[in-house]
Amino acid sequence: MLIIPAIDLQNGQAVRLIQGDYGKKTVYNPNPVEVAKNFEEMGAEYLHVVDLDGAKDGNTANIESIRAIRAAIKIPMQLGGGIRTAETASLYLDEIGINRVILGTIAVSNPTFVKEMLRLHGEEKIVVGVDVRNGKVSTAGWLSDSDVDYLEFIEQLKSYGVKFLVVTDISRDGTLTSPNWDMYDKINGINFVVSGGVAEESHIHKAINYYGIIVGKSFYEGKVDLQKCFLTMSNPKT
Repeated sequence: MLIIPAIDLQNGQAVRLIQGDYGKKTVYNPNPVEVAKNFEEMGAEYLHVVDLDGAKDGNTANIESIRAIRAAIKIPMQLGGGIRTAETASLYLDEIGINRVILGTIAVSNPTFVKEMLRLHGEEKIVVGVDVRNGKVSTAGWLSDSDVDYLEFIEQLKSYGVKFLVVTDISRDGTLTSPNWDMYDKINGINFVVSGGVAEESHIHKAINYYGIIVGKSFYEGKVDLQKCFLTMSNPKT
């Protein structure tokens, strides 16, 4: 299992939101490069970065911070937020050297785009973010809800050839409660990363049979000893 620390970027800073609410933000470090290097030094084998401004507005608002993070660390890095054109995907993958890009909003509205990205870049470089609220998929940085059932959506993605997902329960994200295990237990036949609600190390242990788990606020708030978890649990599947 991959234990993947997270950096959420807004206005060039490392922040965390609660339940995706842009009005409920905590700035943890104005220097996200410093945060990324710290994760690598602790033993992280993969890094998860989200451009929150990009997710909301469909742009590359934090591209300079992303460039700086990529240049500062050697471990693989996946990036989500605002990747809605072939040009943006190529910019991150081919020019900047991001290992995997996460497609979110565009995967719901334009399935053909997902298939094209798989064809152009290969299944190893394309991840789809399945952001769930009350069983339905949300888009536009979690600001818009669709009527698409998350399990039906995942089955569609599997039929396109998608091999990797990040699945987030929005209601749990940033709450330090618990991941929605019932939601995850219904997913099968695809590699997916648990995201949202991790509050303690036991939650990381419980995810041992999944492909990976993202750890964000619980680390920043001192609830989880990530270095210990990296040493005792992490098993890279990159």
